Amino acid sequence: MGRQERVVRELIGAHGRTYAEEAGIGLKGTPQPLYRLLVLSHLLSARIRGSIALATARALHEAGLRDPRRMAEATWQQRVDALGRGGYRRYDERTATQLGDGAELLTERWGGDLRRLRQEADGKVSELHRLLQEFPGMGPAGAGIFLREAQGVWPEAAPYLDAKALQGAERLNLPQDPERLTELAGDTDPAVLAAALVRAAVGKEVVEDTLRRAG
Repeated sequence: MGRQERVVRELIGAHGRTYAEEAGIGLKGTPQPLYRLLVLSHLLSARIRGSIALATARALHEAGLRDPRRMAEATWQQRVDALGRGGYRRYDERTATQLGDGAELLTERWGGDLRRLRQEADGKVSELHRLLQEFPGMGPAGAGIFLREAQGVWPEAAPYLDAKALQGAERLNLPQDPERLTELAGDTDPAVLAAALVRAAVGKEVVEDTLRRAG
């Protein structure tokens, strides 16, 4: 086993957990988990700590705001309160409005089902990326996070390693080519690989731990 393969193996072994999993989302290709991932991607794309975004995604779920109908029917104040319980206070008012508007858009345009958005994209990853940005507050970063996490259930997106994941690879002295990184990861779910690389990009201690383990 070569040095780079050892680094990838150790990274995945210690830090290979998707952000959806950490947020308590059992990701499947069905409407509710996909919607919860959309909300999580929105939250993670803001300039706020990932741990707060994850806690907020869980708080929204606990408040019952786990599908577009419930999100749209909730009052603005109910959304603000749920965001606040997760610690998402810096952006709570704007985000409460965006989540409500986004839920209405999803319901009206795609019948509350992101699988219909996927069908509209017709297998084109660039079109998926564009359509996801039609949701209020979802810019390129948020769309990238969604596709990075969803590639296990939307395989046409795989291997999807965005700029943040490739930054993690660079910090670990790994190749910058998604296909080569996927080869090094073997049969690992590409979403797990991507999440582990992102953790290397945002956490110096992850890089140090991985390189130490790899020897």
